[in-house]
Amino acid sequence: MRKGAITRDAVLKAIAEYEQLGRSEFLAKHNFCEARSYVLLHEGREYDSKAIAGVAHKWDHGRALLPEEFSGGKDHAAAWLKRAGFHVKSVKNPDWARDEIILACHLVMTNGWKGLDANDPRVIELSGLLQLLPIHAEADRNEKFRNPNGAARKTFDIATRHPDYRGKPTKGGALDVEVLHEFLARPAEMTEVAQLIRQGITAGDLQALPLDDDEVLDDYSVPEGRLLMSRHKRRERNKGLRKKKIAAVLKKGGTLACEACGFDFEGVYGDRGSGYIECHHVVPLHEAGEGRTKLSDLALICANCHRMIHRCAPWPTPRELRTLIESRRGAVAHIPAQRNAEATEPASDQA
Repeated sequence: MRKGAITRDAVLKAIAEYEQLGRSEFLAKHNFCEARSYVLLHEGREYDSKAIAGVAHKWDHGRALLPEEFSGGKDHAAAWLKRAGFHVKSVKNPDWARDEIILACHLVMTNGWKGLDANDPRVIELSGLLQLLPIHAEADRNEKFRNPNGAARKTFDIATRHPDYRGKPTKGGALDVEVLHEFLARPAEMTEVAQLIRQGITAGDLQALPLDDDEVLDDYSVPEGRLLMSRHKRRERNKGLRKKKIAAVLKKGGTLACEACGFDFEGVYGDRGSGYIECHHVVPLHEAGEGRTKLSDLALICANCHRMIHRCAPWPTPRELRTLIESRRGAVAHIPAQRNAEATEPASDQA
């Protein structure tokens, strides 16, 4: 039995059983709990998505899935039901993303590090902006997604974590604190980031930006927020700019070696590595703005150094990373010499 290989007909049979038995008896019979993340919508009614998906397996594979064999989230039950042509919606709203918190934190900062009420026009405007951000899929949002009440609560989550606040902090997350401290440490830079996100939303530039880069979430530190990071990465992957940068380097008699560590793909891999090198945009988007990219803004670096630059904020320049690499190489080269010296010392008479 392959998990998730359920047909529309099997799902409809599970729904029919659900209707015949009633919710409580259906869930008890198959040992499922009430849905906590997603519900299945069908003909104007809501159904516990995980239970329906699990029982649908009975009609396609001879037995229902047990609750512990899969999850009810978007990686399992919700995805399977969508693939079968059904509409699934979120029971609760997704956690706040960095981009969203940056906008909320900037508003709190402009308000003297105090939270704002839901009826404040600035909160209502923030709510509208958050609903336009393309970070969260429509299926992951419910009817209260980033409404003024939720936006207002987030401003208090941030304000009550300020170092000068003396009361009891409201319920917030670690990311709230992280973004807050970045605003306190680099207010001008973070203000520029917030303004770029805001401008991108209102101009429509960020609303249609596809977020298909898993690296943004997995391995990279994202000082600018996910949306600006996605745009930054797309600038780096501009094939036309990369070709022009490579041509400019070769025309001056240079080689396609990494500007940070010196790795040369052709030197190591021969013809397979000929002409290959990655391109890194040295100036972050919040500093460079939306103007035209100059070739001097680009650096040719290997895949390893590219990932190391983006891994931890603040991002080092290729020159700074080269200095770090050279210092590490010097330290590593010194270790064997020390060990050899220790090995030649006479052994101690003490046991």
